[in-house]
Amino acid sequence: MALSVSDQLIQLDAARQLVLADSALYPQIVQGILPIVGANARLELRRWGSDFLAETFASPVLALQEKERLGREVLQTLKELLENPGQDDNVVKSVIQAAASIYGLVFRHIISSPHDSATWDRMAAIKSNIFRRWDAASGGIRICCIKFVQRVVQVQTPGVIADPRRSEQNEVSLALVPRDHPLIPPSRLEPEALGLLDRLLNVFHEETSDAILVNATLSCLGTLIRTRPNAANRIINTILNFSPLKQTNSPMTPKMKVQIKSMERTTRSVLLNVLRKNENGPFAGRIRQYVDRLAQARFDISDGASRKRALPSEPTDGLDSAKRMRLGAELPGRPEPPSLPSGPVSHAQLFTLTGDRGLTSFDVTQLPIDLVVRITLPVLHRIEQSSLDAAINAVRSRYNALKASQATQIQDTAQVLGDDEEDYEPNFEPTEEQVLNKTDNLPPEDPLPLPADLALGPFKLPQPPPLTAEETEQMGKGTISRVFSMMSVLDDPSTPKRQKPGLNRLAGSNYDRDAWMTVITRLATRASAGLEDDDIPEHEEGDSKGAIAKQSPEPSLSDGIRETLWKFITEDFRSRIPIAISWLNEEWFNDRIQSQSQGGQKARKRPPKQHYEKWMLKVVDSILPFLDAKDKVLIRFLSEIPALDEKVVDRVKGLARDPERVTLAANALYYLAAFRPPVREICIDGLEDLWRNYDDARLAAGKLLKKLRPELFRGDNAENSSRLPNPTNINVKSPPPSDSNEGLPSASVQGEGVSAPPNAVAAAG
Repeated sequence: MALSVSDQLIQLDAARQLVLADSALYPQIVQGILPIVGANARLELRRWGSDFLAETFASPVLALQEKERLGREVLQTLKELLENPGQDDNVVKSVIQAAASIYGLVFRHIISSPHDSATWDRMAAIKSNIFRRWDAASGGIRICCIKFVQRVVQVQTPGVIADPRRSEQNEVSLALVPRDHPLIPPSRLEPEALGLLDRLLNVFHEETSDAILVNATLSCLGTLIRTRPNAANRIINTILNFSPLKQTNSPMTPKMKVQIKSMERTTRSVLLNVLRKNENGPFAGRIRQYVDRLAQARFDISDGASRKRALPSEPTDGLDSAKRMRLGAELPGRPEPPSLPSGPVSHAQLFTLTGDRGLTSFDVTQLPIDLVVRITLPVLHRIEQSSLDAAINAVRSRYNALKASQATQIQDTAQVLGDDEEDYEPNFEPTEEQVLNKTDNLPPEDPLPLPADLALGPFKLPQPPPLTAEETEQMGKGTISRVFSMMSVLDDPSTPKRQKPGLNRLAGSNYDRDAWMTVITRLATRASAGLEDDDIPEHEEGDSKGAIAKQSPEPSLSDGIRETLWKFITEDFRSRIPIAISWLNEEWFNDRIQSQSQGGQKARKRPPKQHYEKWMLKVVDSILPFLDAKDKVLIRFLSEIPALDEKVVDRVKGLARDPERVTLAANALYYLAAFRPPVREICIDGLEDLWRNYDDARLAAGKLLKKLRPELFRGDNAENSSRLPNPTNINVKSPPPSDSNEGLPSASVQGEGVSAPPNAVAAAG
């Protein structure tokens, strides 16, 4: 039983959904539907089949080799559909679109198969049929023909060969065809392509242009301009000589306006795309001038269409002398201003020269002043001088008449009052209350002068009371806490990092986190330099130590800043280790300056107070418990602080008690021994101590000691070392914890092998 057309369409749609889901099924489906959608099939099936073939060869998911093979198989079906007399327009359009996609594939096949004349004959027949329909078919078919012609011109003109060794990856063009090809000789195909291009560009030279064909041609020419540089000059010259607004002289119907606007937009889009690809090309200047001229012409047309009707040329206040005068006609005269009303007159009535009730009742004060100015200035500019003079004279005459009438009324009133005063003479005796009131209003005859001590002098605010030590300390702590709270905001990782200017930068000049840290560290180190020792009272040499030991000096503001800074660093020491290094460099620099200044003051018996060693050890003790085996913060910190001694090395050795951090301790000491010569011996001694007394560190420290002290592993030393007691039986003494008030370094620290790196000098700003 044969299926109905609707059932067949349902099955065909199901097959289409299959190939859309899996492109590997395209060959089977295409070969299966060709007998169903042939030239003798029903119209609905032919429409579906032509649309499916056009969609298939335009699909980007189908491989190029499969398209080339399937294209040869569908050529006969496409040829029969085109040659069928009275064919449906929709079928013809889809077939032409499929032929435009297949033409390049067939051309590539013929290049490699010069003896397949049957395939090329079928393709040539399809091409000839499409060319015959180009000028006589309907608009939709002509648009498809334009696309096919563009594809033929692109294939039959020489293109750019990207890789001569791999012709399958190059664009299909005449450059791939051998000169002695029997089926497609270049000497015949290239003139054909140039002739088709001239025929394609002929649409721009016609007197009456079809907007649909012009837009379709412009859209196709963009591809040729980009891919065929040899033909680009001819195409651009033709477009620049074309004016999409040339039909504006004809009656501007709504349809004509839409067509002109669409052609103008498409032309401008194509030229701007060309200009964007090559802004310095030979046509760049001409394209810019053309686009500007096109925009100006479009503006003039749209402005003229939207402009209001012009003023009439004949006079509106009289009769035109060129026209025939009507007998009995009189010119309208200027109306006389109304007379003033009797009684009191306001300013509005004085200056009102019209009798229109609507204008006189309007409240002008409701208008904003800027609107009144914009209305008044054009009116004064356009008014005639004679009309303005007449209005001024009318107001002047009103004002003079009103002034004269008021003077007459005043004289009459004074005369009446004078006669009444002469006739009336009462016996007036003032009362006691009236006399007192009059006396109070009189000025004093002889005021008594005030004493000098009661006279008011210039007022001055009294000086504020001095702050106590507790209040000063409290305010200082509040200021410090506010500064450090702002520092937490500046630590935000989203803040963009700036590049360091180097050693020659000015400290604290960028108002960022580094600048604030410079201010804080220098307040802590330099603000109270030289003032701390003056607060300690002097005693005799016999009991000076006891007196100082008995005292418990109150912490100064600088010590408070140091304490807060230490806590700030400890909270997140991995990200704030540069702050710790900068701070300790400032402390070391300040201690050195104070030691030098003390040498010049021989009268002072006590050395200046030192801070570097105390706070350096405190920072080390606060970060060591939180380090893991892979932390590189310790090596950076120890390599950049300005001075080291045995106390720091003992604390680093203490890390070896944790088996996981043995490598960290050994690497830190090895790095210092290798790159800090002043503390080389101290660090090597520390490594030797790890090798001798820490069982877990013996292997790691031994490898490093072979490089630093190889004499330990030679001859008798090696035997002696092998006879060392078991490290597990040795009582290892842990380094004492650092106290905040522990012993301070003396001025001879530098002589004990302590080094000062160059960044200590850089920290001085």
